[in-house]
Amino acid sequence: MPDLTSSLFWIAVLQIIAIDIMLGGDNAVVIALACRKLPAEQRNKGIFWGVVGAIGLRVVMIFFALQLLAVPYLKIAGGLLLLWIGIKLMLPEHEDEHDMIDGGTTLLAAIKTIVVADAVMSLDNVIAVAGASHGSMVLVTFGILVSIPIVVWGSKLVLTLMDRFPVVITLGAALLGWIAGGMLITDQATPEAISKGLPYGHALFAGTGAVLVVVVGKWLGSRQAPRVAIALSPSAGDQHTNRE
Repeated sequence: MPDLTSSLFWIAVLQIIAIDIMLGGDNAVVIALACRKLPAEQRNKGIFWGVVGAIGLRVVMIFFALQLLAVPYLKIAGGLLLLWIGIKLMLPEHEDEHDMIDGGTTLLAAIKTIVVADAVMSLDNVIAVAGASHGSMVLVTFGILVSIPIVVWGSKLVLTLMDRFPVVITLGAALLGWIAGGMLITDQATPEAISKGLPYGHALFAGTGAVLVVVVGKWLGSRQAPRVAIALSPSAGDQHTNRE
């Protein structure tokens, strides 16, 4: 049983909540799209049971992720994947990412849409939460339960803050890089000379991961921005029309 008086426990809980907020912003969009065709009196039921089903499935997925991360080299693989997820978080989003989510006309159809879409979109969240929990299923469950109202009711506020203050996105991406670096050094296959013998090894790896995500993310974002500007420019559209 985790020590509720331990500062490390509450730091991990805050990390899990932050991960759920940063990577769970799409949940509100999925819920809205899935329930938009329901009668007004059924929308609250669709939202409630859809969220319950999605969270339950996510807890199951995280449970299996925790078991798998105990296998040698899988924490390394998960950490590398989480580094890329953090970098991708800093890149410009495409507006058509949710076009394939269709709203259900019945309550069961809407709930199914929410659960399935959340499962498909939650791989990044599952890996990040598993890494932040340090193998504690109690911590995972507690962190997710605490984050549910924040994700459901606060996601629009968070999305607004992310749009208005880009530093929020940078801090979230850095958090993922920090967790990823910690996963790399705690893998079963990592030599003990590094995992236990390197002074301040965990902080060194975690800090390097955070810096790497931010630096690479900003670099790729700066390279991607001119391409997007060119693609959206009127002259580019005219050239495309002329070719046709």
